[in-house]
Amino acid sequence: MSDFIKYEQDGQVKKTTYTFFRGDTANFHPTDESLTRSGFLRDYVVNGLLPDVPPISKETPIVPFGSCFASNIQQYLVDRGYNVLTKTGRKNYISWMGDGMVNTFAILQQFEWAWEGKVPQVDLWHGYKAEVFGYDEAVRQSTVDMLNECDVFIITLGLSEVWFDEPTQSVFWRAVPKENFDPARHKFRVSSVAENSSNLERIRLLIRKYRPDARLIFTLSPVPLTATFRDMSCISANAVSKSVLRAAIDEFMQGPAGTDTYTHYFPSYEVVTGLFMSPFMEDRKHPHAHVIDINMRIFEKYFCNSSISDDDLDASFAQAQLLDYQVACDGHFAVPRTFSPRGGGAVARPGQDDDTKRTHRSSKS
Repeated sequence: MSDFIKYEQDGQVKKTTYTFFRGDTANFHPTDESLTRSGFLRDYVVNGLLPDVPPISKETPIVPFGSCFASNIQQYLVDRGYNVLTKTGRKNYISWMGDGMVNTFAILQQFEWAWEGKVPQVDLWHGYKAEVFGYDEAVRQSTVDMLNECDVFIITLGLSEVWFDEPTQSVFWRAVPKENFDPARHKFRVSSVAENSSNLERIRLLIRKYRPDARLIFTLSPVPLTATFRDMSCISANAVSKSVLRAAIDEFMQGPAGTDTYTHYFPSYEVVTGLFMSPFMEDRKHPHAHVIDINMRIFEKYFCNSSISDDDLDASFAQAQLLDYQVACDGHFAVPRTFSPRGGGAVARPGQDDDTKRTHRSSKS
């Protein structure tokens, strides 16, 4: 018996070892050549993840929320005329803080509070300036109304590091406000794959109970931790945090959710971190505008009733690759940007566009 087997990839016949049985399905990792081929995104990025029919039209009521990357999804859809309920002036926390609910516990709390009337025993919810967001009934009812109207939930997961109230085991949205911190009861930990997978399933079951025909799309934010509260490097802690969430999503999708044809995963994390040499701006946290744009064009192509053709998407990806190459060769200021992150430390090179440099300076003032 031969020790090699032939297979076809990107129109070429290749050989690999055949020592072990490979099963009925073998999807190979792309090469640099793969990235240049027509249909690359369909064949290598979203393969096996697509809905039978794109569920989103311009009229479909959508609620995107979760981590900070949710704001990119929200703004892209708003700019293209989609019906994003969180941008319609609703007086609820998902609309006000929809990109600040960075862990699965916080996301689950909103569904349980709105639909089931489950009120946390302690103050867990705080705004960007540490202000207390209470459990006001009018806000809860506004949340109920929006969730009941929604046909597509797009939920972005951010991190698995959590602060919690030890006596009640309740998890905060983010960290504990400094003036409220009590070391006797406020603790920090890394939540587990099992916990996060369970939270996702509880979210799915609540949506099926109250909105049985709604679509549920999960995605993972590529934005890394700004800092870790663990006694280790933030780079390693971030790798753990994202790995926990990605594994939790996969475990969740291999359970009952895997047979739920109205539940999906979109690979934002993989698009940003796997397809580019220099996906992040100088702060190494926020993706470049062209990276966000191609990520969202992939989403719109396959999850929305859009006019984006296969050729359009290929051309957009080729342009994003070109801009990525320009960043690698000439630095962060070689490409268009919609904002400059604070404290990034990059400096525009001599001869680069003056308007770009002015934009950078004004954003830091």
